[in-house]
Amino acid sequence: MMLALGCAVPGGAALAASANGRFGPPRRFDRAWLVAEAQRRAQRPMVARLATHAVPDFDSHVRLSYGAAETLPGGLRLFPARRDVATNMVAIHVLDSGMAREIVDTHGLFGGGESADVAGFRVMNADGASDWLAFLGAAYFRASGPRGQYGLSARAVAVDTGMPEPEEFPAFTDFWIEAKGGDRLIIHALVDGPSLTGAFTLDTRREGLAMTQAVEGTLFLRKAVRRLGIAPITSMFDFGEGHRGDRADWRPEVHDSDGLAIQTGSGERIWRPLDNPPSPRVHMLRADHLKGFGMIQRDQAFDHYQDDYSFYDRRPSLWVEPVGDWGAGAIMLYEMNGASETVDNMAAMWIADAPARAGQRRDFAYRLVWTSRDPSADANAHCVDVFEGPGGVPGADPIAGATRYVFQFRGGGLAELDRRSGIEAVTDLPPASVLLNKAEPVGGQPGLWRVTLDVRTEGLKQSEFRLFLRRGQDAFSETVIKTVRP
Repeated sequence: MMLALGCAVPGGAALAASANGRFGPPRRFDRAWLVAEAQRRAQRPMVARLATHAVPDFDSHVRLSYGAAETLPGGLRLFPARRDVATNMVAIHVLDSGMAREIVDTHGLFGGGESADVAGFRVMNADGASDWLAFLGAAYFRASGPRGQYGLSARAVAVDTGMPEPEEFPAFTDFWIEAKGGDRLIIHALVDGPSLTGAFTLDTRREGLAMTQAVEGTLFLRKAVRRLGIAPITSMFDFGEGHRGDRADWRPEVHDSDGLAIQTGSGERIWRPLDNPPSPRVHMLRADHLKGFGMIQRDQAFDHYQDDYSFYDRRPSLWVEPVGDWGAGAIMLYEMNGASETVDNMAAMWIADAPARAGQRRDFAYRLVWTSRDPSADANAHCVDVFEGPGGVPGADPIAGATRYVFQFRGGGLAELDRRSGIEAVTDLPPASVLLNKAEPVGGQPGLWRVTLDVRTEGLKQSEFRLFLRRGQDAFSETVIKTVRP
């Protein structure tokens, strides 16, 4: 059964006409009220909203989430709260013509006609068989992307990620959702956590294969935050082509994203291949006046994963485009050791240089693009593969204390060049540590260039190095930042 709440009747009359006891009384709503409410809540301590009517286990969660149930305007279906995870309840309001009504009776909105507290929601495809957008848990949300496969997630805000003390996880507490017709929804939300509150508006559109979200955020800080992450992205990297570690797995690669891409204000494009480290580590990458960053799944060839269950080749990338000048700051990449592909162990976010102090208000805007194309690879040549192994010629005795790094590039006009074109690989490694540096096209592979680099890594003081292609005095590729493995 579809609850048909029209949008054409002024003053929320359409909501009132079809409420049938499902909704509370109508209330006026706009973004100014939302921001004022976030500010008001920041004046008092956070109040936890733990569910009192939650499902007990995973099987119950699946039955209520995916069983036959009614669908709300815009294709909304609800997620139930669960006792072991997704323990917080949220309030869902349906918004129509500036009037909002809260869902107060969930009977019929969960599978099997059961009732439960609400923990989040998802947005269904037109066929009603699958969804393309989901909000569930803390301040997380994600989209299935153009190829219909979920992967990485976005977050509203991050607090003290990668610090010695436990990370704080602010959570969505209230949503106001307006169906605008077609695959467009405007989603308003309040966020609350021990250190801050927030008001977010996400104008969400899916047009053809493109899914974008125009985000407006306002934060009010109850306390000083040492590391305030804006536009955070969370992903998973287990193992890849360059390093499998001790993984006894028949699949060649397992990851939601294979790299972090950044476009700085100066125009430099940076590619940082992801890694599954033995212990947590933080990388701060300078990006003043940021133009964009994202967690990217560049490799989308099925035979590189051979996975016909999780379909890692279909996982979307997520690109963040700031609106306005965010000023001085850095992109933080946090890598944790991941022992399983079911655990997200990668995080990236913008950290401003300006301290986040108690009592501050912070406003920002950006655009999220959930995509299967790589927005970071539109201009210069870009790195498509990174391999490493013992230094020296394959098949011969390896060079003691040395590592061979192989970087492969495509795009940016490389297909029109040959080995006489003056392309060279430039690094910031000490010259004495570089035993071999060779850049040349790969025979029989049109447009593919390979850099072979033998580096004496034993005793090397650098924990990472930079590499890019240069022709004459001009950079011909993005800059690749590679970690030196101990």
